[in-house]
Amino acid sequence: MKSFSWAALAALLLATASHAQTEVRLAVHKSFSLPKDAFVAFEKANQAKVSVIKVGSGNEMVNKLIVSRAQPIADAVYGLDNTTALKAKQAGILADKQPASGNAVVSLNHALAIDYGYITLNYDKAWFAKHKLPLPQTLDDLTKPQYKNLLAMPNPGMSSTGLGFLFANIQGMGEQKAFAWWAKMRANGVKITKDWSEAYYTEFSHNKGSRPLVVGYATSPVAEVFYGKGKYNTPPTGNLFLAGGVFRQVEGAAVLKGAKQPVLAAKLVQYLQTPAVQKAIPSEMWVYPAVKGVALPEVYQHDVAPKKAYNPSETEIAQHQKRWVSQWIRVVLK
Repeated sequence: MKSFSWAALAALLLATASHAQTEVRLAVHKSFSLPKDAFVAFEKANQAKVSVIKVGSGNEMVNKLIVSRAQPIADAVYGLDNTTALKAKQAGILADKQPASGNAVVSLNHALAIDYGYITLNYDKAWFAKHKLPLPQTLDDLTKPQYKNLLAMPNPGMSSTGLGFLFANIQGMGEQKAFAWWAKMRANGVKITKDWSEAYYTEFSHNKGSRPLVVGYATSPVAEVFYGKGKYNTPPTGNLFLAGGVFRQVEGAAVLKGAKQPVLAAKLVQYLQTPAVQKAIPSEMWVYPAVKGVALPEVYQHDVAPKKAYNPSETEIAQHQKRWVSQWIRVVLK
């Protein structure tokens, strides 16, 4: 009887071990959102458990991954973009070899492209109608007295949204004029926030804040219709595609150097390009899917994309990003 018990226990332990799930950790920025069942197919196919770790806004996330690189807090990362991917690569936090990408409409160096969107100015239609104030037609208009204290902007030192907007300013106006413009914006009361969420959900007048202009995303008006659940026939907010004020942001995923589960991490990064994830992205994170042939939800009939973006080259970003951000901080915050 005793030997039978030990045999049964051994069999139970073996069965449990054979069905044990291996944890694979995915670091993401705070705006990451997918349906609860998004990883079910991956977990079943790979006998794995996906643990999603939110690590702050985009640039903040990369900074934390760099600080913790000696003991990586994740196996893979989602939320690198064309403002931070090269920084991550140069800091040595990305695995030397990344998995192959699927057929995508955009690309991202050092990572697999997962989605893309446009950073631009959003405005509150009701506020401008109520105050009978014409919409600004140029970035220079925003420095005029009638637009004082109207704009909220995420800090480019912490937010990839703010960083992308700053890059567009520099590309569109030239470096010298861009920082002169920011000096005028400081004098004209621009509100600087920690990240996009604070700018949009706390400071934006459409969300009960005091600022009718916010640096955000071109797809935000579509999201407002969706979450209005029938309240809006047309978006209550709009976009201002001003020269020097539009940046195309491409987000991606990559395997981290020192990953505990590098094979699973590579499979997970590729899984983010599969239809199960790509179809969910437009109505979860309100950006465009990176993979070709993915249909957009019906609510995207309200979508208006810019015809032009103002993106510096990756080489320019690599050479000047640190200096540009430092100069912006001196001009706007100190």
